[in-house]
Amino acid sequence: MASFVDRVVLHVSGGSGGHGCVSVHREKFKPLGGPDGGNGGNGGPAILRVDHQTTTLLDYHHAPHRHASNGGPGMGDWRGGKNGETLILPVPDGTVVKSKDGTVLADLVGEGAEYVAAAGGIGGLGNAALSSQKRRAPGFALLGIEGEASDIVLELKSIADIALVGFPSAGKSSLIAAMSAARPKIADYPFTTLVPNLGVVQAGDVRFTIADVPGLIEGASEGRGLGHHFLRHVERCAALVHVLDCGTLESDRDPLSDLAVIEAELEKYAVDMSYAGQDGEVVPLNHRPRLVALNKVDLPDGKDMADFVRPELESRGYQVFEVSATSHEGLRQLGFAMAGIVKAARDAVAAAPPKVQPAVLRPRAVNESGFRIRREEKGLEPLFRVIGEKPGRWVKQTDFTNEEAIGYLADRLAKLGVETELFKQGAKPGDTVVIGEDDGVVFDWEPTMMAGAELLASPRGTDVRFADLGDRPTRGQKREEQQERKDAKAAARAELEAERKAGIWTESVSSRRVAKPLKESGLDAGDEF
Repeated sequence: MASFVDRVVLHVSGGSGGHGCVSVHREKFKPLGGPDGGNGGNGGPAILRVDHQTTTLLDYHHAPHRHASNGGPGMGDWRGGKNGETLILPVPDGTVVKSKDGTVLADLVGEGAEYVAAAGGIGGLGNAALSSQKRRAPGFALLGIEGEASDIVLELKSIADIALVGFPSAGKSSLIAAMSAARPKIADYPFTTLVPNLGVVQAGDVRFTIADVPGLIEGASEGRGLGHHFLRHVERCAALVHVLDCGTLESDRDPLSDLAVIEAELEKYAVDMSYAGQDGEVVPLNHRPRLVALNKVDLPDGKDMADFVRPELESRGYQVFEVSATSHEGLRQLGFAMAGIVKAARDAVAAAPPKVQPAVLRPRAVNESGFRIRREEKGLEPLFRVIGEKPGRWVKQTDFTNEEAIGYLADRLAKLGVETELFKQGAKPGDTVVIGEDDGVVFDWEPTMMAGAELLASPRGTDVRFADLGDRPTRGQKREEQQERKDAKAAARAELEAERKAGIWTESVSSRRVAKPLKESGLDAGDEF
């Protein structure tokens, strides 16, 4: 069973928001107390936080699916739902957060550093919050939105100042055990070290950390041995120490050839862009300060080999130390040399002015509508896709089992200008309109769905605009019907006028108005006064 894990794929999601409540206040002698439905609570976010008590990603290896708690639903009497609790996911210091395509999202260094891995969903509004002067008693509420879900990659990069690199069994773990209080596993066979080891060294007034990674061999970049899998743990180091085995029993190996092989493998390793120096540039591993430790000089052959190769190494510009993890020979001088490099690196960081990224303000353009419409084609038929943050969120908040809620959505979309833009794009009644991307809501567009649901007298929870939806005429049909009625009235007037002129009837409205008072007085129209 694995005991050390430095890379995991974490499936994390925020809590969903609670639904709003539809309720009417009821009290004795107050039959119409008005809406009192409360809002739903917001879902809890999932946050990665650096914790010094956490040293491995093993917990997420065994349980890679994490979900924050959901928000509570709203209740009557204006009671809001409870907000979901924040899910804190502790990670080791030096954890790098990446997307599945390798994009660096965050580099968590330092106690308490945080990254919001998944935001919680927004709670829905209750009918009390949706009421207005025109919509006094809404019979619907908004639904809560699901929390954000994402798949992220966590990679652990140890926080160490000095890295020990070398062949297997070169004595790297023995050096850490001799120079610090760390007690890694040590044995007389290759690849004893399977996971990185860390140790704290005190040299004078400088305290620093050294790291030992599993040994490299020729072809590590191609996957031989443990490959480059653990080299990420030395990317943050200020300097490298080549630990060369001067007492090797293999006839085809010597310190100079071992150094050439390790340098070649380091040259093939590409440092991750998540770590950069103070100037913002990534420094390759083999371009950083390097020391050479000729180990096992306590052996007779080891001392002779060290004396033989030391002049050659110094001529190449290396600072060379003859050390022994067994007798502790040369360890003090090596420790102070490491401390000097670490102190210089820390002083450079402290002296460099802090880089403050200027705040970039991007105000929304005056003519920006907040959405866009993309015309597509599906089955040789036109399809109009409405894309935007607001329309997508509004659709998720709509209860499509409630006609009044659908009418409210139509009002919001019309007010945003979606219907006007559809007309400009050439949409016709009956065309397919999709709000959202692949999982969007599909419907047949009816341009007669105009705003003003709050002005329509209809029972709560219903909308008269949806009555006999399949038989409702379109706007063009209404124009044709209106024109037909106008033509019929004009034809009727023309026929009556023709009959009057032909003498079919001569009585007029004015004559009837005069005849009525004469009849009441007993006189005829021909009598003289």
